[in-house]
Amino acid sequence: MKLAIVAGGPETLIPDLLDPKYENFQWIGADRGTFVLLSKNIKPIKAFGDFDSVSKVEYHVIAEQAVDCETFPCEKDKTDLELAIDWALAKKPQQLLIFGVTGGRQDHALSAVYLLLKASRKATRMQLVDKKNSIELLDSGIYHLEKEPNYPYLSFLAISGKVTGLTLRGVKYPLHDAELVLGSSLCISNEQASNVSSVSFASGLLLMMRCSD
Repeated sequence: MKLAIVAGGPETLIPDLLDPKYENFQWIGADRGTFVLLSKNIKPIKAFGDFDSVSKVEYHVIAEQAVDCETFPCEKDKTDLELAIDWALAKKPQQLLIFGVTGGRQDHALSAVYLLLKASRKATRMQLVDKKNSIELLDSGIYHLEKEPNYPYLSFLAISGKVTGLTLRGVKYPLHDAELVLGSSLCISNEQASNVSSVSFASGLLLMMRCSD
């Protein structure tokens, strides 16, 4: 199973959701992201939120489509996105994509990055995706990365106190058995030098960002 959540961030940064590469995904709405999906003629299998970011007209559209919505009060302990992620992870998907979480409020954007930790604990591949970035959290191990023309830059940040044994191969600036500490910019703005590159590390949590200008 492949799932994708659309939240209510700026639509200008959301990729084309009708791209064939997403055709095998089932869709979930988080608050205004539900209306965004319906505007693309995509009916989500589930929606979550307090829906305080949609207009009365937009909410009427959601109601007309008989979307399976779980509605929550505005004052709650989890964001609409976290509620949607919790439901999606309970389904144990092979892959979970998150759209519409960047480019707006930074508190929501940063909380979305930290929500990647939930997927890591569930061994689910979860990515935050927009037109310029793809962000993923990696646990220790080795990963082979195919070159993506849309995202020419490859960057890494330590999310744990430190990442040990970090080795980068097939990139412009390779590393061997390095240590990357929390707060270091050592691995920002690298580039893939071959069609397949690799990253491996022995311990820690590593945030991988594939970016474009």
